[in-house]
Amino acid sequence: MSEQMNAAFIEEYGELTNVTMGELPKPEAGEGEVLIRTKSAGVNPVDTAIVRGMLKDAIPGEFPLVPGWDVAGVVEDTGHSVSRFSPGDEVYAYARRPQIKHGTFAEYISLPESYLAERPTNISMEESGGIPLVGLTAYQSIFDFGELKEGQTLLILGASGGVGTLAIQLAKSVGAKVIGVASEANHEYMKDLGADITIDYNDTHVGKAVNEAQPDGVDLIFHCSRGDSFSQVMETGVLKEGGKVASITNSNPDISDGIDFKYVFVEPNAEQLEHITVLADSGKISVPVTETYTLEEAGKALQKIESLHTQGKLVITP
Repeated sequence: MSEQMNAAFIEEYGELTNVTMGELPKPEAGEGEVLIRTKSAGVNPVDTAIVRGMLKDAIPGEFPLVPGWDVAGVVEDTGHSVSRFSPGDEVYAYARRPQIKHGTFAEYISLPESYLAERPTNISMEESGGIPLVGLTAYQSIFDFGELKEGQTLLILGASGGVGTLAIQLAKSVGAKVIGVASEANHEYMKDLGADITIDYNDTHVGKAVNEAQPDGVDLIFHCSRGDSFSQVMETGVLKEGGKVASITNSNPDISDGIDFKYVFVEPNAEQLEHITVLADSGKISVPVTETYTLEEAGKALQKIESLHTQGKLVITP
């Protein structure tokens, strides 16, 4: 009989209340893999889409299906040919595999060594578990694609959520100017993270407000929100000539073909996580964890994140 572990999982796609906690076989570290004892698993809006079956045509799943793509924890065991990590090392990773089955809402997960980086030690284990997905999403959007540099201006739509939180700080780490759009209640929070200008999307034409705040335009628009802000910004022409637009919420927006646009779906990247670790350890990145949940409360955590009105990160601590 194989060893068992506790996990939050679903047996079919559907309501978030389908997520139950029970026992599943504990994974083993295969060749080139590392077995991690999960200490913190970030909760992200994409997890709700997975449970509801909204990604089933894009990424195949198998039941019982454990959601969760963010992990920070301690190496428990290593498989053959693993060279970078040893038992006891504290690591973190963005854990998306080609098939959705073994997620991070569980006591253990086994991942390819190539996915892992040493976690930042200047912040807590809970905070570390909230970084990988949002950190890499922001990194790949504003640096890989956006090529954001010192002196440029970044406009973030939905700047107080998980991805926006990291985007503000990453942009400031290279000396860029940041305009953050979110509700009034989140303006102090965004300023604390480094946002230079904050704009409320309620009862405001966001495009006109950006034009007033930044008359010479912005170099990069990072679209992380739902709602009308994006269309308002695009219709007022706040994007500089040759500027870029990255979105994580709309793969095919109604914008001019001449605009350099990319829909970003984050990829695992240990090297970029290592860079984020350096930034976090030097005090340039913090990840405010606003709520922690147990495995039994995983369904509740998913309901909370689906509201899209969260600040900072929610994490599950198995």
